[in-house]
Amino acid sequence: MQQKADVVPDPPASIWTRNVLILALTVFFARFGQGLQGGVSTNFLVHDLGLGGDQVLWLAGVREIPGLGLMFLTALIMRLPQSHRAFWSLLLMGFGYGCYYFINSYTTLLALAFIASIGFHNWMPLLSSLGMGLVGRERSGRVLGRMNAVGSLASMGGMVIIVFFSEKFGLRPFFLFGGAFLILAALVVSRLPKEIGASTEKIPRLLLRKRYWLFYVLTFFEGSRTQVFYTFGAWVLVDSYGFNAQRISVLLIISGLMNFLIAPHMGNWIDRFGERITLTASYFALVLVFIAYATVHNAYALGGLYIAINFLVMFRIGLHTYVNRIAPDEDLSPTLSAGVSINHLTSVGMSLVAGTLLRVVGYEGLCWGAAGVILLSIPFALAIRVDKSDEQVSEAAVA
Repeated sequence: MQQKADVVPDPPASIWTRNVLILALTVFFARFGQGLQGGVSTNFLVHDLGLGGDQVLWLAGVREIPGLGLMFLTALIMRLPQSHRAFWSLLLMGFGYGCYYFINSYTTLLALAFIASIGFHNWMPLLSSLGMGLVGRERSGRVLGRMNAVGSLASMGGMVIIVFFSEKFGLRPFFLFGGAFLILAALVVSRLPKEIGASTEKIPRLLLRKRYWLFYVLTFFEGSRTQVFYTFGAWVLVDSYGFNAQRISVLLIISGLMNFLIAPHMGNWIDRFGERITLTASYFALVLVFIAYATVHNAYALGGLYIAINFLVMFRIGLHTYVNRIAPDEDLSPTLSAGVSINHLTSVGMSLVAGTLLRVVGYEGLCWGAAGVILLSIPFALAIRVDKSDEQVSEAAVA
């Protein structure tokens, strides 16, 4: 019987099997493509399309709508192997982002963002589910940490390309090449065996269970803070402090380098110290950083805070490893998908509300609101427990 406690010993065995390497290569190509398009997207929206902050936030709300229905979409395609679902998700994301090259209107932007978002929101829980399905529960944090490190390295590569070539070629070609790399990632992930993540038990199409309530609550709070920041954090630097695509890319390169170096240790910390300690510590740190983002008005200091937030939000993988430690295999994928839908109950609503309030309270007011939401999360993070009774329930369910 595996030891399930708040403190789990770090296992010595290597995680780098053939299938983990295939998944890592998929993550590399996908994140490289996302880095190419993500590094220029804010400047593209502001300078090429001339969007204001309210339009950017409303776009975020529309872009997050597919996440609301992910639980139901997953229910429709649940019988497909996870590797097949990952293939179609990455393909759809690559098509949507690649077509940004042709955008000339806000309406077209909304339509293509919605299409790409369907693929993105399907891919993210599948990445966690596939990664955790390749190793034992006691090493789930380790494998997700390694995937984050690989993704950070790939994103850095995309940002370096932007720094050297965006002035020469403009911003639109990066969407085309980014989409191509996402399609390449789809081809690579199709090489994973279809048995990964499969269970001998009948997999429920829709799953909401009382025993996962803490995961649902923390995921609900997660959506109301990170989505808003991801949307306007870079926009503040571009619109209010004049950051161009190269300077934004430099920030993301630094962020990617830090994440690449620390992400593997982050996974080890989660496995060793448990989700309760690591999530709570990251939430306390995020409160302080968001308050600083609201009160500091120095461009370089805000750039540093932007990097810090990009790092701290990576600890959210602890929510996935928490579910993985207490859930039987057949519950994992539908529970993660349900979590995405619950997350987007707030991320969609908060993005639309933030877009409406931005001109009234400014970005500083939105940061104070995000800090308040994180404070509400902390008592629930402290309530996390992974003990022997959870293990017994989980093992009984798969017996």
